[in-house]
Amino acid sequence: MARGGINKALVMQARQALLARGEHPGIDAIRVELGNTGSKTTIHRYLKELEESEAGQARTAVGLSDELAALIAPLAARLQGEAEETAMRMRQQCDAERADFEARLAEAEERTGQLQAQLDSLSGQLQAETERHRHSREQLQQAEVEQARLRQANQDQAAHLKDRDEQVRSLEEKHRHSREALEHYRQASKEQREQEQRRHEAQLQQVQMELRQLQQTLILKQDEVTQLNRANERLAGENAYKAKELVEQRDRLERQAGELAALHGQLVQSHAAKEVLQERLGLLQSEAGELKAALDTQRQEAQALHIGLAAASTELQLLRLAVANAQERAPEPEEAPERQEES
Repeated sequence: MARGGINKALVMQARQALLARGEHPGIDAIRVELGNTGSKTTIHRYLKELEESEAGQARTAVGLSDELAALIAPLAARLQGEAEETAMRMRQQCDAERADFEARLAEAEERTGQLQAQLDSLSGQLQAETERHRHSREQLQQAEVEQARLRQANQDQAAHLKDRDEQVRSLEEKHRHSREALEHYRQASKEQREQEQRRHEAQLQQVQMELRQLQQTLILKQDEVTQLNRANERLAGENAYKAKELVEQRDRLERQAGELAALHGQLVQSHAAKEVLQERLGLLQSEAGELKAALDTQRQEAQALHIGLAAASTELQLLRLAVANAQERAPEPEEAPERQEES
């Protein structure tokens, strides 16, 4: 007896399935087809019996009617041809759909790579513009500090010039008083010329000496005022130049801010495009899953057709066996022609 519930019918079905797939029905292949059950000795014995039975059927098949063979053979060929044609058509359709999906997937991956590269480039540009903006802001702060320093220096120079002007006015006032005193002295000396001639001359010399000293001091003060005016003009020019540079830096900062806003807009658009592509990639992956499921279904249908073809072949063999058994059970050979006429 066969072990594990293996019988001749199961071995015959496994053998027919292997033959339908175009594989050699060896002992190991049949045992794998049966789910790795049954002993090789039992399978070998059943295979030998099936081969002997097929050989006996081949010997008795000569006595079958031509009409029955003509009906069964085209039917089997037609079933096999339709199954192979359906399987080939499904396979070609699946290959075409797979190629189209792979092409679309490659295109989507390439587009994603391009957008990622563009995003990286825009991020680098944004970082560089941010660094330049920070550097310009530092320069602007330094320029504002320098301008404040120059403004304070200008105020200090103005105060110093004001003090110099006060000193000059004080000297002029002293000079005027000296001249008035000299005139008064001259008037007094005219009245007392004979009595105080020598004292008048001494005082006159002293006043003249003081006047020369005052004039020299006035000249020196005027030179200092001139130098201070020149320094003030130089500081005013430097202040105007710094103010111009400050205006230019502010203009550059405004342009950079505009460019930064434009780059930020491009970055937002790139993020939006990336999200759209990710959604499309998700849809493509979903379509790929659906195509894979359809391909699995088509494969299952093709396998079912192969199994149906194997079952049809088995039924054909069983029919042949039934015909052969019927012929063997016939009581008299002479009745065969009558049966053929009736059929």
